[in-house]
Amino acid sequence: QVQLVESGGGLVQPGESLRLSCAASGSIANIYRMGWYRQAPGKQRELVATITNNDSTNYADSVRGRFTISRDNAKSTVHLQMNSLKPEDTADYYCNVRIRTILYYDYWGQGTRVTVSS
Repeated sequence: QVQLVESGGGLVQPGESLRLSCAASGSIANIYRMGWYRQAPGKQRELVATITNNDSTNYADSVRGRFTISRDNAKSTVHLQMNSLKPEDTADYYCNVRIRTILYYDYWGQGTRVTVSS
């Protein structure tokens, strides 16, 4: 089992920044990928950004150039630096960890709310 603890959400104005963090613990020896997804009210959960264990990153088109994902392997922590936030970035943000053994297993955090509003 993997436990994920997220932090860093909140209320900001358009154009401001936030930094989300997610710390993983438990059976984390085989982490393959860490990342963030988000779900806005009335919409499906969507990928925001991911980073693999060899630091390969992937971003949604809507956030590329504004958000940066990074990973601290020693602390099994993933961060999402969000700059130039827009009202459409408002959502619940979920940390995701993918474990690779023979199969892949996904674990999710409890979610942290980001609200961008003037």
